[in-house]
Amino acid sequence: MTVSEEMAGRTFVLVHGSWHGGWCWSRLAPLLEAAGHRVLAPSLTGHGDRKHLLSPAVGLNTHVEDVVNLIEYEDLRDIVLVGHSYGGMVISGAADRVSARVSLLVYLDAHVPKDGDSMCSLIGRDVEARLKARVDTEGFGWILPPSPASTFGTFVEEEAEWIDSMATPMSWRCYAEPVSISGALNAIERKAYIRCSLHKRSYFDAAADRHRGALGWRVRDLPAAHNVMITHPGLLADALVELADREAAQP
Repeated sequence: MTVSEEMAGRTFVLVHGSWHGGWCWSRLAPLLEAAGHRVLAPSLTGHGDRKHLLSPAVGLNTHVEDVVNLIEYEDLRDIVLVGHSYGGMVISGAADRVSARVSLLVYLDAHVPKDGDSMCSLIGRDVEARLKARVDTEGFGWILPPSPASTFGTFVEEEAEWIDSMATPMSWRCYAEPVSISGALNAIERKAYIRCSLHKRSYFDAAADRHRGALGWRVRDLPAAHNVMITHPGLLADALVELADREAAQP
């Protein structure tokens, strides 16, 4: 399928993951906009062009509030809410609060939490311990430095260098703070998971497999690495438009 104007008029809200900012969608957004869609890609507090706001007080709840406020103050409705990686935590908490405004949730190689889950609880003790060691030795006990793009399968030198040059640190509180989900999230009938199959992470495999064939879910596998919006924006744009099509058959 190619991006076409058959689905023109949808509003996509794109929520980035760890160490990224709104900049990471700069190759994807024009493709969606060229097809007639509206795209909003905010930088979460402390990230990207808002890196000057980073502090120990910034956490997952701050980022949930960022997205909720964007949706409410822009008076967005019938939106496609997309979360990449850590952004899956953010969109889950936000969609639970504004479920009536969301028509489709898309988890892009992302964590799909339950109430009370945190990034730390989902990534596993070994990964948590490695990251916390960096926080303690390099980040003054609260700053989580960026991991190299190559860690996530971005091996084209120019792409990896660009990602690494743009990445910014984040607060460890984003990983330690649990998400609050009341159950309103269940009112959103349409959800999707996009698994980037060239990115080898067992927790993302488990998240995708858990929802294959589940009621209201559609799962798509893309032959790309984790930062697909940068490395394969056309492939991702096609997948998002196809998933957003209300007339498409399940799953």
